[in-house]
Amino acid sequence: MTFRRFRILILLGVLAAAIGMTWLEQTLVRGWRAPLDVAVIPINGDGSEQAAGTIRALQASDFNDINVFLQRETARYGVKQQQAMLITLLPELDKKPPAPPHDGSVLKTIGWSLQLRWWVYQQSGQLLPQLGKIKLFVLYHAPQDGIALEHSLGLQKGLIGVVHAFADPKQAQQNNIVIAHELMHALGASDKYGFGGRPVYPQGYAEPDWPEHMPRQAAEIMAGRYVNAAGRVVMPPSLEQCVIGAQTAHEINVDAGFRQQYASSN
Repeated sequence: MTFRRFRILILLGVLAAAIGMTWLEQTLVRGWRAPLDVAVIPINGDGSEQAAGTIRALQASDFNDINVFLQRETARYGVKQQQAMLITLLPELDKKPPAPPHDGSVLKTIGWSLQLRWWVYQQSGQLLPQLGKIKLFVLYHAPQDGIALEHSLGLQKGLIGVVHAFADPKQAQQNNIVIAHELMHALGASDKYGFGGRPVYPQGYAEPDWPEHMPRQAAEIMAGRYVNAAGRVVMPPSLEQCVIGAQTAHEINVDAGFRQQYASSN
C-alpha cells in the first residue's frame, strides 16, 4: 500500500469516526430518556465591571426557569421526567469564541463552524470529547442605549450555544429566553422568524390555529417574539409566555410520532 492510499484511509477513518460520534451524540441527547446535561460558561463580553459583577453573582439557580420551561413544554408532547435538564455553572472563561463571518459566505461559515468546535474542544481541557454535554457560552455586556447586542447562535453539531446577554438583573428573564432559544438550536430546532424579527405564520406563532391578524400574548420559542394588540413585534417578559410549537417539537424529537415510539418501548 502506498503512503498516499494509507493517508486517504486514515482520513476516511477519521471522517467516519466523526460522523459516528455526531450520530451517537445526537441519539443520546435527543432520546429524551434522561435530563439534558447542560453547562453554562460565562464570559465577560465587553470587559466592563458591570459584566464582571454580574458574572460574580451568578448561580446555577438563575437558569432554573429554562428547566421549568422545557419540562412544561416537553410534557405536553409526552416526555415525562423529574427534570428536563441538569445545569452546571462553570467558572468564568477569559477567552472569547471566534466570531462568525459577517458576509454570509457559505464556505466561510463552514470554516468558522469547524473553528468554533475546535475552540470549544480546546477549552474543555479534556482529551476525549464530552459526548452529550451541551455547552452554552454566555457573553455578558453592560447595556448601552441604542446599541443592540451581537446575534446569538446555536449549533447542533457539537451541541454549542454562543449567547450575548445583558449584564443587568432586570434582563435576567429575557436573557433566559435567548439562552433557551439557542439551546433549542443545539437540539436541532430552526428559526421561525423573518424580516425584522417578525414571527413566520403559522409555525412561528404560539397559537397557529388562530388567524394571523389576531394579537397574541405568548411567543413560540424559535420565533422569540409575538405580535401584540398594537401590531408591534415584542419580546415576552419571561419564558412563562413562551411555548414549543408543533414544528419545533418535531425538530427536537418530542412530537406525536416520538411519543408513540416512546410508549411502545416501555
